[in-house]
Amino acid sequence: MSDQQPDIQNQFEMRDPLRQYPQPPFPRQPQEAPGLASAMQPRPDHGESSYQGLGRLQGRRALITGGDSGIGRAVAIAYAREGADVAINYLPEEESDAQEVVRLIEEAGRKAVALPGDLRTREFCDSLIEQAAQQLGGLDILVINAGKQVSQDDIADITDEQFDDTMKVNIYAMFWLSRAAAPHLQPGASVIITSSIQASKPSKNLLDYASTKAANVAFAQALSGQLAEKGIRVNAVAPGPIWTPLQPSGGQPQEKVQQFGESVPLARPGQPAELASAYVYLASQESSYVTGAVLPITGGTLF
Repeated sequence: MSDQQPDIQNQFEMRDPLRQYPQPPFPRQPQEAPGLASAMQPRPDHGESSYQGLGRLQGRRALITGGDSGIGRAVAIAYAREGADVAINYLPEEESDAQEVVRLIEEAGRKAVALPGDLRTREFCDSLIEQAAQQLGGLDILVINAGKQVSQDDIADITDEQFDDTMKVNIYAMFWLSRAAAPHLQPGASVIITSSIQASKPSKNLLDYASTKAANVAFAQALSGQLAEKGIRVNAVAPGPIWTPLQPSGGQPQEKVQQFGESVPLARPGQPAELASAYVYLASQESSYVTGAVLPITGGTLF
């Protein structure tokens, strides 16, 4: 397998989805968490060379957690090319990936704000919202995307620390960020939460992670009811197997990484670039009548 991104220059060109991107088997590639996109083989496609914006988010201001790699990186690129200024949050260990995203946002002619930090504390989540709103001059879009996933085949192997960290990153941070952001959001604003196919079809090795993804769906739907009267929409995206650093850095056993995505009808993992337009749609006026929805992007597996 090549470690280079696929040569896709036009996102609108018709192609066979079965062969549009690499299929398993993939090489073994263990990484320490949180992992880097730059170390993956093949490298994920985040739309760096293919995403073409149409001005659908012109002048809006977005904060994306987990914006250095994976889905968050693809969304950051797309938002910038659609005309938004973008702040990204990530862990300090992911700085090299994050700086690539900053460069891509700025190359699109938009403002980029890098806000590293750990989402496991309320104090940082509150500070993150305030910093993003201050440096962007306001906040119109909040994408709660960062997640923690650790594969364990036996509940006895899930430590209290792992369980606590997974809950804090995937649930507590979602609550803290939404609560802090709500006063900044005006009518027309959008909150988008990354859930997972694991919310409805949990894998036995992802017990704690799957539980949080189900909570993401319930939270998005409940919050959408609270914020609807303010003209603020809240939706969730539920990805299937997506080729991101979350997988080789402990999110799946290496043997599953090598065969990642082969069991879905499209017989391959999705690439982050294939989700970007969904996040653009949910943030734009094109989805003005959509709130409390869950948008599955799963390669054919039913949600």
